[in-house]
Amino acid sequence: MAINTACNELGQTWFESGVAENAVSGHIQLIVPGVTACFACAPPLVVASQIDEKTLKREGVCAASLPTTMGIVAGMLAQNTLKKLLGFGTVSYYLGYNAMQDFFPTMRIKPNPTCDDSNCRTKQLEMKDRPQTPTGAANKEDEEDVVHEDNDWGISLVGENEPDVEPEEKEIATGIKLAYTVPAPTSDDGGDLVQDTELSLEELQRQMGNL
Repeated sequence: MAINTACNELGQTWFESGVAENAVSGHIQLIVPGVTACFACAPPLVVASQIDEKTLKREGVCAASLPTTMGIVAGMLAQNTLKKLLGFGTVSYYLGYNAMQDFFPTMRIKPNPTCDDSNCRTKQLEMKDRPQTPTGAANKEDEEDVVHEDNDWGISLVGENEPDVEPEEKEIATGIKLAYTVPAPTSDDGGDLVQDTELSLEELQRQMGNL
C-alpha cells in the first residue's frame, strides 16, 4: 500500500500484479493515477478487511501450481511492461489468468470516487478536464516504398519470406487465423529416375566409355 500511496502522490504510472490464494489464478494491472483504479480503490479482500492471513482457511489450494502460476503472471507482467516502455502492441489495463479454465479476462477498472487515498481522489479531479491519450497500439509511421527514378528493368526488392501470393485466411477458432498454408505436394513424374534396362554391366560400361 505504501508504493500505491507514493505513486498517487507523484502521479507515477506503475504496474501491479498478484496471485490468488488458490494458487491457480492471478492478474496484472496498469495503474495510472486518476485514470484507472489504484490499489486502494479496489484492494484484495484480505487487505480491505484487515484480516490476518494466518487465520484464513485455504481450502482447495493447489500448492504445486503456485510456481507455474507465478511464472505465467510474471511473464505477462514483463511483456506488458516492455510494450509500455518500448511503445508497441496493445498495453492491457487489466489482464487476468484463470488456470482452471485457461481464461484470460481483460478489462479497464475505473477509479473509485470514494477511494481511501486522498491523493487518488485529487488526481481524479485533475484528470477530469485533461484529454487522455489512448494506451494501446504504438504510433507507427507509414513506411514509404523506395522508388528509383532509373529502373528500366522494373526490378523490385521484396522480403525474403514475403509470399508471392497472399494466402487465403482461414479462421480455425475465434480470433485465431492461419498465418500461412503449406502448398500441396506435387506429383513426381519420374523424370529423374533411371529407366530399367536388360543390358549387362559390361555393356553399360562400354556405352559409358564411348561417350
